[in-house]
Amino acid sequence: MSDPITASTATEYPTIAARARAPRLGVTVVGALVDAIVRGDLLPGSSLPPEAVLCEQFGVSRTVIRESVKRLEEKGLVTVAQGRGTQVLPPTSWSMIDATVLSALVANDATLGILDELSVVRAALEAVIARDAALRRTEDQLERLREALMLMRETIADEPRFNEADVVFHAVVGEITSNRLADSLVRTLFAQARESARFHLHSQLDLTLQEHEAVFAAIEAGDPEAAESAMRAHIIDAWERRRPPSPKR
Repeated sequence: MSDPITASTATEYPTIAARARAPRLGVTVVGALVDAIVRGDLLPGSSLPPEAVLCEQFGVSRTVIRESVKRLEEKGLVTVAQGRGTQVLPPTSWSMIDATVLSALVANDATLGILDELSVVRAALEAVIARDAALRRTEDQLERLREALMLMRETIADEPRFNEADVVFHAVVGEITSNRLADSLVRTLFAQARESARFHLHSQLDLTLQEHEAVFAAIEAGDPEAAESAMRAHIIDAWERRRPPSPKR
């Protein structure tokens, strides 16, 4: 059993800022610890505060803390070593496509470098998906794409609704591909990008629409090279239009 926590002992460790209490306590603890590690409050090679300290800081039981540490270990953020406690691992060990880790990376990246990298990776994956879609699409699938494109045209003066139709268009393209892994990765990356406030700056919707029309035309024509090229250009160019200026860029 660990020694009881005293006020002087607790001050030896950094205070982890707890998020607003979630229905599942472990979600709150994991999210706060992931944020602390990504921000650098807990540096690689350092140890997490002892269980008793974390219990005190978060107001939860040892069981919740132990389960939360297991989740961190699964995400590659920490390792539990006998006799050395729970040590923080370097970014090279982190599971970057884990939703919680990726969300923290995006939220704590002042230079937007993570969103830049995300766009490059997403463009490569969606280009492969569009290429496959051009070879596999059925008439029913083309009709669903056509309907999403039409909705984009009809809502071009209403950006929130336009963006919803945009999401549907990409989802249908993803459903057509036989590359389930690529589609799953894209959905994770796209979801994280859309959650970032910095991704939602006003974009030139007329250009976005034109880019989707080019993707659709290539898929409809069964032209894999054109579909791949059009989708890659769309993802990269759309992010460049949205991207706010960065002093360190």
